[in-house]
Amino acid sequence: MPDTTMRDPAPAGEMTSPGIGRLAHAPSDHPKVARARIGVLLANLGTPDHYDYWSMRRYLGEFLSDRRVIDYSPWLWQPLLQLVILTKRPFSSGAAYKGIWNHEAGESPLMTVTRAQTEKIAARMQATFGDEVIVDFCMRYGNPSTPSKVRAMAAAGCERILFFPLYPQYAGATTGTANDQFFRALMAEKWQPAARTAPPYFDHPLYIEALAQSVERAYAKLDHRPDLLVTSYHGLPKRYLMEGDPYHCQCQKTSRLLRERLGWQKGEIATTFQSRFGPEEWLKPYTVDEVARLAESGHKRIAIMAPAFSADCVETLEEINEEIRESFEEAGGESFTYIPCLNDDDAHVAALAAVIEENLKGWTG
Repeated sequence: MPDTTMRDPAPAGEMTSPGIGRLAHAPSDHPKVARARIGVLLANLGTPDHYDYWSMRRYLGEFLSDRRVIDYSPWLWQPLLQLVILTKRPFSSGAAYKGIWNHEAGESPLMTVTRAQTEKIAARMQATFGDEVIVDFCMRYGNPSTPSKVRAMAAAGCERILFFPLYPQYAGATTGTANDQFFRALMAEKWQPAARTAPPYFDHPLYIEALAQSVERAYAKLDHRPDLLVTSYHGLPKRYLMEGDPYHCQCQKTSRLLRERLGWQKGEIATTFQSRFGPEEWLKPYTVDEVARLAESGHKRIAIMAPAFSADCVETLEEINEEIRESFEEAGGESFTYIPCLNDDDAHVAALAAVIEENLKGWTG
């Protein structure tokens, strides 16, 4: 989409940002206008700014107050959250984050990985579209916030924004709430950009290929082939499935497509769900229980991966690689192999870039 708007040069000595000038024939007091661009805004779950008590409390308070995540009546939930949960949980969650923290960069692994993904995708978009498309990232909870990045893109001249939640499978508590926050941010703009949201990519051929390649690389490094591959997805209350959330079905399809791409037989991949929270029944089987059952039933060597996470985070680096590993080993398991998330692997970046380009059609020249 070439920029054909004519602009007058700024007066001599006046500092302007590249691509920003005055509209031709506009009065002298007309605000400067940025060159029209397209924005691609990647979104991930979020991260605390630090693992200290107050940083964790702010982050958890925002996350657990989201009605998409916890849909109990606020009259019942908020007193419990504010007076009980948020007085204790920041300590345990902070300890978990401290154990995986990127101390050198002063940030969580999720932030480090999401930044690296963004930089690689931006380089691909630059090679394909030049300066027409700009790429950035935001978080649903914590910083950088979605509203701040929408504001920055609008200020940079993005008259169109593709919003891309980095969740392969759709769930109301992940993709849905990320989209909600994006739309709320648009409500604050005087001149709203045209907007699109990228659909889930749980069955995209390049995503499945990237998963398969990561399994093949991991298995090639092992002396003994695992008895079973466990694909562990983040959990949801079973009630959400019954109310129409497609997440469970999309997870099952991802696992099936991965198995077919690997050329494996049924029974060589097990699909499980982790990160249960609260008293009600969640999607089953629960990963932490299932790995123990597998060990007890004779599966002494397993590999495990987390296809619902686009980047390694506390749920993978701490929960899977520590808590779930411990459950397996205490039940008699002998070999536990964690296969990292796709992170900024080139095959993963190629898959994400393909989704972006597919959803930019009709917008780019």
